[in-house]
Amino acid sequence: MNENVLNKLKILAESAKYDVSCASSGTVRSNKPGMLGNTVGGWGICHSFAEDGRCISLLKVMLTNYCIYDCAYCINRRSNDLPRATLTVSELVDLTMEFYRRNYIEGLFLSSGVVRNPDYTMERLVRVAKDLRTVHRFNGYIHLKSIPGASRELVNEAGLYADRLSVNVEIPKEENLKLLAPEKDHKSVYAPMRYIQQGVLESSEERKKHRHAPRFAPAGQSTQMIVGATTESDKDILYLSSALYKGPTMRRVYYSGYISVNTYDTRLPALKQPPLVRENRLYQADWLMRFYQFKVEEIVDDSYPDLDLEIDPKLSWALRHPEQFPVDVNRADYEMLLRIPGVGVKSARLIVASRRFSKLGFYELKKIGVVMKKAQYFITCHELPMKTVNEMTPQAVRSLLITKSNKKKVDERQLLLDFQD
Repeated sequence: MNENVLNKLKILAESAKYDVSCASSGTVRSNKPGMLGNTVGGWGICHSFAEDGRCISLLKVMLTNYCIYDCAYCINRRSNDLPRATLTVSELVDLTMEFYRRNYIEGLFLSSGVVRNPDYTMERLVRVAKDLRTVHRFNGYIHLKSIPGASRELVNEAGLYADRLSVNVEIPKEENLKLLAPEKDHKSVYAPMRYIQQGVLESSEERKKHRHAPRFAPAGQSTQMIVGATTESDKDILYLSSALYKGPTMRRVYYSGYISVNTYDTRLPALKQPPLVRENRLYQADWLMRFYQFKVEEIVDDSYPDLDLEIDPKLSWALRHPEQFPVDVNRADYEMLLRIPGVGVKSARLIVASRRFSKLGFYELKKIGVVMKKAQYFITCHELPMKTVNEMTPQAVRSLLITKSNKKKVDERQLLLDFQD
């Protein structure tokens, strides 16, 4: 493999690591005769995710880290003095195919700095995807980062070759985006989002009439917001996420804790470390909205604009609404079971299925997978030894659960020290 290309790859892969909005879920493109690759696990290939949520089986790279913009929060801003590189379309296509043949990857996540103008950059991204599909018959997963401000024609063409398209919102409020990135605005972000949505819907209608009509971005779209770089509350962030999820094609909103990469810029907060706990709580709240039937106003509101960093959002909601508890797990409907701390989607379904045959008690629930150290304070069932939240008060339950959590962390830390010794 060409050493010059590998040096470029090293630079551009490093530049791409701050974008967390890549995941290869949401599409099925199986292996076909005469084509190379697939998007589903098989033949020893599986999708594996790192701790920060990135899919590690994708080649995650930028086409170039040159950029005409000077966004305060971006490592690749034009005023930064850092190694720069640009891959040609053919170099990136050959690199992807070479890595796939070596079984290093199963797909491509491709983004880019903006050079010349959005359409010029977007056209090169589309050419990479088109060459992979049409010239090399590559049938693996492709995620393209659509460039804000790109034309509808180029976004529509990208959707014919990519499994997923994404456009990053970055900063939830327009005024804060203008503060940190004066050359950008939300209009240029939301326009390609609408193009993607329209393309998916039109493709869906076309496929109802013609079975073999081409699919447009079958894995939908995603976006990313930076957490902690500006003054937005969790309420601001989650209300925007909720609005985006109401669109039929938005699959994921990613939350990226702000990393102080440009410490010299006084517009940015001086953070010693990224707000990872807050980022995690936002993902948990996001999960509640998407899978647990919570409305955003139940999680955050004007009187409670920020998530509790000490406890998860579902437990926080339960402690703020003790009148909803205790819940009889042998009688409650599925929707109410989902609201019990310690009960997940899978365990709620198992409870509904199992209680038809016999009453469930403490040990049956634990065997099903319910986290009883939380749930025991919010339920009634056969042979439950603990007092409920109303008998103990929400403050007492909170203190007890926080103490247990802290004790577990101390025990794990001690175990690690003992192992190292």
